[in-house]
Amino acid sequence: MNYFDRALVAIALAGALSGLVGTFILLRRRVLLVQALTHATFPGAVVAVLLGLSVQLGALTASIVILGALIMIGRVRPAILQATTGVLLTAGFAVGILLQAMNPEVPLRLDAYLFGSVLASTPVDITVLTGVLLAAATVLVVFGRRIEFYLFDHVGYQVSGMKPWFAELILLSLTVATVVATMPALGALLTISLIAAPAAAAKELTTTLRGMVVVAPILGVTAGILGLLLSRWWGLAAGASVAVVACVVYIVAAITARVRRKA
Repeated sequence: MNYFDRALVAIALAGALSGLVGTFILLRRRVLLVQALTHATFPGAVVAVLLGLSVQLGALTASIVILGALIMIGRVRPAILQATTGVLLTAGFAVGILLQAMNPEVPLRLDAYLFGSVLASTPVDITVLTGVLLAAATVLVVFGRRIEFYLFDHVGYQVSGMKPWFAELILLSLTVATVVATMPALGALLTISLIAAPAAAAKELTTTLRGMVVVAPILGVTAGILGLLLSRWWGLAAGASVAVVACVVYIVAAITARVRRKA
């Protein structure tokens, strides 16, 4: 398997995973949180490289710390949670840049972290994406009904005696795992496009959660592969091409849905 074949496999897996988990991120209105995670994990990546560890392990550790802080703030001062998320987005990324500037020997390129390097995907990246995708699918098969109940009837979920923290833990775990797994391919800036756009497009095309869970991964895979192929044919940046195609997919879906409603 040459480098481009590996890139195709990696982007297809990333598209499927992003579409699947992105559906729940969108419905839970956590897109801003994902954006904060993709940026604020940069310090963790830098520290991990300094310690001789993997970038993904550093990003995972930083994500857990950030989520812990946000959960505590949300319980104490829920009114400022959204503002705090925005602050963490910028402050975390700034700290990462400062750490890198103080340690110029760190072999972590800022542009690669921001925009990804899908063409440099390794067998390890593919293994991680496959494992997270299988784990996410398994979790959603087992707990899908409970999560659906929680998303669409939060009050009824609590009244029935179920624990909201359990559903939140599942959703947050899936979110972190998806961000960490897909960032090597698309980077901090472009990961959000593949998570949000296919799910938003699926929401325009279907009215049920089950429909979104099927349509969003298909659109994610389509956007990923088509964007990568266009980047090769036209000599464009791979990650940016995927992001643009994902946005176009959403625009086409939105227009199609509007035309269908008027018909």
